[in-house]
Amino acid sequence: MNYQETLTYLFRRLPMFQRVGSIAFKKNLGNINQMMKFLNHPHRAYPTIHIAGTNGKGSVTHILANMLMAEGLKVGFYTSPHYRDFRERIKINGQLMPKRKVTTFVKKYQQQIEKVNASFFEVTVAMAFDYFADQKVDIAIIETGLGGRLDSTNIITPILSIITNISLDHQAMLGDTLPQIAKEKAGIIKKEVPVIIGENHTETLPIFRQKAKAMNAPLLVAQDVTKLHIDQNNIQGIKGSFSYQGAIIRFQTDISGPFQEKNLTTAITAYHALLESKFLSKGYNKESFNNIRKRTNFIGRWTILDQKPLILADSAHNIAGLTLFAQAIQEIPHQKMYIILGTVNDKDPSYLFDILPKEAFYHFAKANIPRGLDANELLLNAKKKGINGQAYISVRRALAAAKRKAQPNDLIIIAGSIFVVAEAL
Repeated sequence: MNYQETLTYLFRRLPMFQRVGSIAFKKNLGNINQMMKFLNHPHRAYPTIHIAGTNGKGSVTHILANMLMAEGLKVGFYTSPHYRDFRERIKINGQLMPKRKVTTFVKKYQQQIEKVNASFFEVTVAMAFDYFADQKVDIAIIETGLGGRLDSTNIITPILSIITNISLDHQAMLGDTLPQIAKEKAGIIKKEVPVIIGENHTETLPIFRQKAKAMNAPLLVAQDVTKLHIDQNNIQGIKGSFSYQGAIIRFQTDISGPFQEKNLTTAITAYHALLESKFLSKGYNKESFNNIRKRTNFIGRWTILDQKPLILADSAHNIAGLTLFAQAIQEIPHQKMYIILGTVNDKDPSYLFDILPKEAFYHFAKANIPRGLDANELLLNAKKKGINGQAYISVRRALAAAKRKAQPNDLIIIAGSIFVVAEAL
């Protein structure tokens, strides 16, 4: 198979959660353990950091990776899903895994993949672990895909675990309440491995403390130990400072959005923990926060696609993420607002219209995946909430229509689903 044929094999022949939903979710670690056995356990060849949470996993991964790269380390990072290119999932120092490496891996292990009936996610996890070992990374940051306890990444024993936050998402698989979801995420807490919790939440923190105590794992709550002082947070980036060991550290970064303050707090706390464990020795430098988007190849969150009119894409897709997003876009100066919106068919779309601005004009579109919700159904739900809009046959058609209508001082937003954003990037 050439590269394109390899991608077709991965996307169509292997069950993929992002395309087909919960039927692709394997509720055990049997397959990934079998794959690690025939790969000779590559995940044991280098230290890892494990990140779970409802929102912020990708942002924390990229912020922390940039900080480690500034130390001169060779950093692997595994994230999901991807936007434009499958290889966004598997990077070293921000560089995508080479196409030939993807093709070689699948060709070499296709028989074993089919023997264990591996899912798309299980194969990509195995591919990442194998690639990082082959390239002799100094450390790898591994983001869970869904949940934690039964996630395919949860075969690693990291040097540090991070749980960013907990909110309602994927309830059919993880539970209907925040404590239930927290128990699944707490599954990444390992014996005597320090764990950082991003946010102090009254319903979920006791779950994490209980699990950490049972595992004799030191626990820190990021927002309790790291205080940011923000001087500026706009679409161009964030400026501010924080204190560390009595010193005031100034920073300026190109990532932005209200949610990124929490993610910065979590990543900085993780970096402190690595310094104090003696894994790191040099400390902060001018590159620690610089050019995160470019250096790590970070896309899809609060991404500016054009100016005049300002076109902004963000992949927030659950209640917690969209609530912060909706508040933030209202604060951007604009005359009229146009929103390109799509979602998946296994979520009730009505919550979107309780959160997003009602005065905007909506361009509804179905993402080009089996799980995409029909644009006309979205339109019907919007009308019930008194929201004006129009349905389009594709994201590109919806965006083109918004561009034709918008004036230079208007604002165009692309939101609702990672897959809608992916088609607009």
